[in-house]
Amino acid sequence: MEFSTFGFLLIALFTSTAGAEGIDHRGTRTERISGSAGDVLDDDPVGKLKVYVYELPSKYNKKVLRKDPRCLAHMFGAEIYMHQFLLTSAVRTLNPDEADWYYTPVYATCDLGPNGLPLPFKAPRMMRSAIQYISARWPYWNRTEGADHFFLVPHDFGACFHYQEERAIKRGILPLFQRSTLAQTFGQRNHVCLNDGSITIPPYAPPEKIMSHLIPPDTPRSIFVYFRGLFYDVDNDPEGGYYARGARASIWENFKNNPLFDISTDHPTTYYEDMQRGIFCLCPLGWAPWSPRLVEAVIFGCIPVIIADDIVLPFADAIPWEEIGVFVAEKDVPYLDTILTSIPADVILRKQRLLANPSMKRAMLFPQPAQSGDAFHQILNGLARKLPHDKRIYLKPGEKVLNWTAGAVGDLKPW
Repeated sequence: MEFSTFGFLLIALFTSTAGAEGIDHRGTRTERISGSAGDVLDDDPVGKLKVYVYELPSKYNKKVLRKDPRCLAHMFGAEIYMHQFLLTSAVRTLNPDEADWYYTPVYATCDLGPNGLPLPFKAPRMMRSAIQYISARWPYWNRTEGADHFFLVPHDFGACFHYQEERAIKRGILPLFQRSTLAQTFGQRNHVCLNDGSITIPPYAPPEKIMSHLIPPDTPRSIFVYFRGLFYDVDNDPEGGYYARGARASIWENFKNNPLFDISTDHPTTYYEDMQRGIFCLCPLGWAPWSPRLVEAVIFGCIPVIIADDIVLPFADAIPWEEIGVFVAEKDVPYLDTILTSIPADVILRKQRLLANPSMKRAMLFPQPAQSGDAFHQILNGLARKLPHDKRIYLKPGEKVLNWTAGAVGDLKPW
C-alpha cells in the first residue's frame, strides 16, 4: 500500500513545528505526559531511600574495567555507570545499618571477545563469588538472603546469562538472585528470565556521542521508515528462522524494495543523523527483545515501531510507550507498510510532541555527570516505590531459603 504523497509531505514538512507546550532543540513543540505517568517521570528519589554500596575487591569491578575499557561504551555499560553514580549520589549512606537497599558492584558483563561481543559464561560464577564475599563479611545479606539487595544485570537475557534464548531459558536466573531485585534491560512477560518485581531499564547509549550528532532544528523528516542492522545472523543461526524469531528476515524479504522503507545492513557514519530524519524507526527484537535502537529512537524523536511480542519496556510506569510508539506483532510484520501508512497524521504528530518532551529523553540516558530525572534516578525511583520492605523478608535465626548448590554444575566452580 502506498502512502499518499500529500500525507507524507505534510508530515515531513511540519513535524518540526506542530504541537503544544514547550519546544525542544529542533523547534518541535512538546506535550507534557498527562496523568500519573508524567508525575512519576519527574519524581525525585532523594530523601526517599538510602543505599549502601558494598566495598568489593577490585577484581569484581575496577580491575575488570582496566583490562578492557571498551566496556565503557558498550550497551551493557549501565552496570559500570550505576556504580560510579551511587558513589557520589545523595542517596548513598556510609552507615549500612540505616540503609534501605544494598548494592553489590560487579561488572559481570565486562568480558568482551575480540569482536566486542560479551562472553557471559563467567558471570554466574563471578556473581556467586561476590555474594559469598559479602555474606561472609557483613550480616545484611544473611538476614534477608538478598531480599533488600539489588543488582544490575544488563545482559541479553538478564541474570540467565546467555545470549541465545533457548539456552538462557534452560539455565534460568541465577538461583541466588531468587529474593533480590534485579534492574535489567531484558523484559518479556511470562518469561523465566524476568523475576516479578524486576525493574526494566534502558540499555546504555553513550550520551555525549548521541548529543554530538544533533542536526539543525529545521531539518524535515523525509524518511518514512528507517532501520539499520542485521536481518540474518549467519554466524550464529546459519539455518535461519531462530534469530529474531524470523521477524527481521521478514522485514527484509517483504520491504527491501519498498521505496518507503530505508532499510539496510549498512551502518553509515550518518546513522544518528538519519534517524533524526525518520518518521518511524523500526525496533525489532534480535537475539533478545530489546536493543539500543529504542533509546536512540526516543532521543531523536523518531517514533519507535516495536516488534517484540510481550516485551516489557524500560520504566513502563513512567513512560507511556503505547502513546509514543507503535506496537506490531511479530506475525504482522508482512503488513508493516499497511499498518504504518494507515496511522492518521494527527496521531503521528501527537506521538512526536510527546517524544519531544525533554523529561522523556533524560529518562533513557545514563549521563555523566548525572542529571535530575535521568535513568539513574528512574532506577532509584523504582526502588523507592518498593519501600517500606515487608517485615516478612527478614528471616528467623537459622532460617534458610536459598539453595547455594542449585544451578548449572559449571556455575558452581570457584571464580
